Amino acid sequence: MKYRRIGDVAVSSIGLGAMPLSLPGRPDRDRAIETIHAALDAGVTLIDTADAYTTDADGQGHNELLVAEALRGRTEQVLIATKGGLLFRDGGPWDRNGTPAHLKKAARESRARLGVDAIGLYQFHRPDPSVPYEESIGALRELLDEGVIRLAGISNATVTQIALADHVLGGRLVSVQNQFSPAYRSSLGELDYCVAHEIAFLPWSPLGGIGRGSDVFDEDSAFSEVAAELGVSPQRVALAWELSLGHCVIPIPGASRPETITDSAGAAELTLSSEQLARLSAP
Repeated sequence: MKYRRIGDVAVSSIGLGAMPLSLPGRPDRDRAIETIHAALDAGVTLIDTADAYTTDADGQGHNELLVAEALRGRTEQVLIATKGGLLFRDGGPWDRNGTPAHLKKAARESRARLGVDAIGLYQFHRPDPSVPYEESIGALRELLDEGVIRLAGISNATVTQIALADHVLGGRLVSVQNQFSPAYRSSLGELDYCVAHEIAFLPWSPLGGIGRGSDVFDEDSAFSEVAAELGVSPQRVALAWELSLGHCVIPIPGASRPETITDSAGAAELTLSSEQLARLSAP
């Protein structure tokens, strides 16, 4: 496994997005925990969760509790990244709450569920149009200053919001988590901004999302062609391509089976030629 940095912490260059282990259609608890353990065995040291990864029946925090259970006795080996500011609703849309009072309360509840003294990386999940963005980020600044969280990040942000968040945090913004994949490249501007400013960029749904990767990975796609040349999965090729886009890029593919995250972790060691990268980067 190769490593990159989020703030002052070295983490595996491929993380695990734990969301599929808690949403409707999730695997049973044993397989979910086996999937997290398989990630650790493959060298993954970044696990991304959120208090909103749950169902209405389970209530806020199911995924955080699951991650905490799977990591019991091993939390010091892993940077756990969680998020606040969304409330899951069966059937959607998820509710947004970016008020400082909610975020500070949610962070303390997440810290308790994860069983840690301070949350490794806490991220504002999604902007709330009813709350000035700087007020939401101000809550993260207070959580940093109070030691509730060690590192602060944001998610689903524009370049303008990234710059504003870093300003409000006094230069302490360490990560941005946006949707990015071969099929969804509209966050390339945010990715490039993060690389230029030494901010970790964490692509979510880096393989296109649940059930949405078929066009990218069909047998006629460039990713499938390169995969056949190298004898690996097209998904592994996609993650290796994303890693090539900048030294601050750390994809966090979701997984619901041990085999899936084991394959994804192999992207850290996959070398693509300049000719292959050019093919993959073509629109």
